Amino acid sequence: MNKTELISRISAESGLNKKQSEAALTAALDAITEALKAGDRVQLVGFGVFDVKQRPARTGRNPRTNENIEIPASRLPQFKAGKALKDAVAE
Repeated sequence: MNKTELISRISAESGLNKKQSEAALTAALDAITEALKAGDRVQLVGFGVFDVKQRPARTGRNPRTNENIEIPASRLPQFKAGKALKDAVAE
């Protein structure tokens, strides 16, 4: 399912038109993104938790030249599925 199909599904199930459904989806995704940028955790009960994972700096190796390179620290988005979502997918 892509974004357009998701918007159509939201529109069909909520009674909103497609433009309103797209605005609602965009607003929700923007809110989650902004919260993660701020380092906050977004918990949707029954669905899952969006969080930010800290990856420390480390030393890597360039496979072509075999020389050591320094890989900088980074922050990555992470999603952990909730029990209700896991159970629904497992059926």
